[in-house]
Amino acid sequence: MDRKHLIEILLKLLDKNFPEKIKGYVALLASAFAFSLMTVCVKLLSGRYPVAELVLIRALISLFITRVMLAKAKVSPWGKNKKLLFIRGLLGTSALFCIFEAIAKLPLASATIIQYTYPTFTALAAWLLLKEGIGLRIVFAIAIGWLGIILVVQPDWISSNPIQLPSTYVFIALTGAFFTALAYICVRKLSKKEHPLVIVHYFPLVSVPITIPFIFKQGVLPIGIDWIWLLGIGIFTQLGQLWITQGLSLIKAAQASSINYVQVLFSMFWGIVLFEENPDNWTIIGGLLILIATLISLSKKAKSPIKI
Repeated sequence: MDRKHLIEILLKLLDKNFPEKIKGYVALLASAFAFSLMTVCVKLLSGRYPVAELVLIRALISLFITRVMLAKAKVSPWGKNKKLLFIRGLLGTSALFCIFEAIAKLPLASATIIQYTYPTFTALAAWLLLKEGIGLRIVFAIAIGWLGIILVVQPDWISSNPIQLPSTYVFIALTGAFFTALAYICVRKLSKKEHPLVIVHYFPLVSVPITIPFIFKQGVLPIGIDWIWLLGIGIFTQLGQLWITQGLSLIKAAQASSINYVQVLFSMFWGIVLFEENPDNWTIIGGLLILIATLISLSKKAKSPIKI
């Protein structure tokens, strides 16, 4: 390594924002792992409990944990921009309904992959609503990630594979991706003035009153080991929300979305190990492209803005 390259590396390390960006990357990767474990818990419970009940239990656990953390931190739970906080909660709840329904009805890897069309929505919405520049490498990362998604779903959607994904649930998964993107934009905007715990707090605060009416008609009393999986939904979702809120406060929305592609790889792994969802060649190639998109998005140069 010559002196010039060594100096460039040292300058990057001396960048005052470098430690914060590293924290953001770690938080987002941890969030993706936590959310992947949440999807495993949902998949294990699918078919035995209505989606609304899973959302409600998740919300109650998250609400309890968040209120305890808010009290410990001596932070008011109500925030400043109550209107936008409520909208964030409503969008998150809508997304969660769609995501849980898709996970219940589709293979775990496929449901996660389809839901991960949201980075494209996020990047475009951040450009339109937040006026964030989209770096050249971020555009490249999103494009590669999108290609990876297409390759993974091609055997079911495009090829003559006899096992077709139900179009209704594919649409539900895509709708969940759209709501997720809008929720992330709200988080990005709120994180500039609101405490991360307040942002997380409004998600279950809105979810509980929305889901309770469904329980009176469809509720099923949990039994046995199912309580562990239900508890896992709440805990892993809570961790995922905390870490993704932290990550979005440190990294631009478009870049953060590209990094979160790694959850697809986690879901593939759980699908293979726990649900015998063996990926074919298209899935493996697509997964590798998604990993490449994640690595590209970690580049510091990815923030160079371009005009679209």
